[in-house]
Parts: sequence; structure tokens; C-alpha cells
Amino acid sequence: MDKMVEEVEKTKKEWDEAYSKTQQHIKEIQEYGNSTMEETKNKNSLPRLNGLAQDGLALLNSLQFNLDLLAPQLPTGDEVQSAKALLKTWRSQSRSLRMNLRNANLQAKDNMRKTAQKEVKLLLGGGEESTVRRRNLQTKAGMTSAAESITESLRHTRQLMVQEVERSTNTLMTFEESTGVLKKAESEYKGHRSLLSRTRNLLSTMQRHDVIDRIVLVVGFIFFSCAVLYVVSKRIGILKLQRTITTAIKAGMAGKPELARKAVEEGINQGRFDGNVVPDKGLPLQQPMRDEL
Repeated sequence: MDKMVEEVEKTKKEWDEAYSKTQQHIKEIQEYGNSTMEETKNKNSLPRLNGLAQDGLALLNSLQFNLDLLAPQLPTGDEVQSAKALLKTWRSQSRSLRMNLRNANLQAKDNMRKTAQKEVKLLLGGGEESTVRRRNLQTKAGMTSAAESITESLRHTRQLMVQEVERSTNTLMTFEESTGVLKKAESEYKGHRSLLSRTRNLLSTMQRHDVIDRIVLVVGFIFFSCAVLYVVSKRIGILKLQRTITTAIKAGMAGKPELARKAVEEGINQGRFDGNVVPDKGLPLQQPMRDEL
């Protein structure tokens, strides 16, 4: 057998079962309220029966949708036409069930109204049966009051538990937010710590450079001072030699050869002592010497 045919047969079987159950629930709704109040309480409540009937109708609609999808996929045209005809029948039956459910609810309300009227007549009437019913109602009223008290206590306890759960949830959310803030602060601290480390390294490097620059400046100043002192000392020695020679020349020109010779000898000795000797350039003695300073 083809797989699509098997699926269609399975859908038909599920439809028959769901249709039968839904009809049974609608029948129970229609008969609801015919018995006395005590017998009615032992049965399923009217809202529950309505819920079961609505679930059955929803299942029937789902099966109709499945059949509508499977019908075009059947292997032969006759089977496709048969499935489509069956689908029309199912839709008609589903509408009929919805109408029956509405009428059954109306009938159940009417039955409950009539049953209530009978109960009132029995309670207000005389006789042993009425007394027994009143006594049973009083006992049930006390039990109902106790049950309501217990229910109210349980409801209050449940409300407290819900509040505690909400408080715990808020606390957990606060903890999570605090954890997120701490993690963010930790990451920022790590970033600042790395920045501080880099800054400390830069400051250390700058301090080293400052010390090196100071040393270079001091050494350079010392070398510069030595060079200045050397140049000054050299210049002073030359000046002394020039002045001595100038004095000798002036003395020779004035006719004092002894003084000139003495000055020349002192100048030569001073030149040898200082290491500064003026070379003979072949200049005439009459040429005057100029003081360069």
C-alpha cells in the first residue's frame, strides 16, 4: 500500500475516534444538571466538559487539515476525489458538532435552573426529607467554610512564596549587575595599570636621559673651559714675547745696544722657557711692530 494511502487511513481512524469522544462529551453537557446537586458535584464540571469538547473539535479541525494536505498526493484520481468528498463530509459534521455543543450548553443551563428550583422547594417544604436535607446542607456549609479558610491560608502562603521568589530574583539580578560592574572596573583597572606601567617606564627613560644630558653638559663645559684656558695661556705667552722684542727693538733704535742685547737675551730665554720662538721673517728693523691685542 502506498504511504500516502496509509496516512489517509490513519487520519480516518483518528477522526472516527475523536468524533465519537466529542459526541459523548456534548451528550454529557446536554444532560448536565438533570440530577440533584449532590450527584452533579460528583461528576465532571460543566467548564471541564466544555474544555474536553473544545479540544475534540480542535483535533477534528487538525485532522481535516491533514486530509486536505494528503488528498492531492494520493496515487489515483479516484482516491483524490474520494478524499475530497470525505473532507466535505467531515466539515459538515464538524459544523454540526459545534451547533450541538451550543445547544447542549443552553440545555445544561436550563437543567441547572430547574434542578435549583426543585432543591429550593424541597428545603422550604416540610417532612423528614426536608429536615435531612437542611441538616446535610448545614454540615456541608461548615465543611465548605473550613475548606475556604484552608484555601485562603494556602493562597496567602502561595502569595508569600511568590513574593519571596520575586525578591530572590531581584537579588540575583542585583548580584549579576554588581558582578558586571566589578568586572568592568577590573578591566578598567588593568588598563590603567598598564598605562601607569608605561608611564613609569617613560619617566625612568626620561630621568636616564636627563642624567646623561647633565653629564654631557658638564663634560663639555670642562673641555670648553680647558680649551679656553689653553688658548688664553698661549696668547699671554705670545704677548709677553712680543712686548719683550718690541722693547729690545726700541732700545736698539735709541742707541742702547747693551739694553737691547739684554732684552733680546731675556726674550730668547723667555721664549725657550715658554716654548714660543718668533721666527725670523727677514723684516727690516725700521718696520714698527703692531700689538695685535
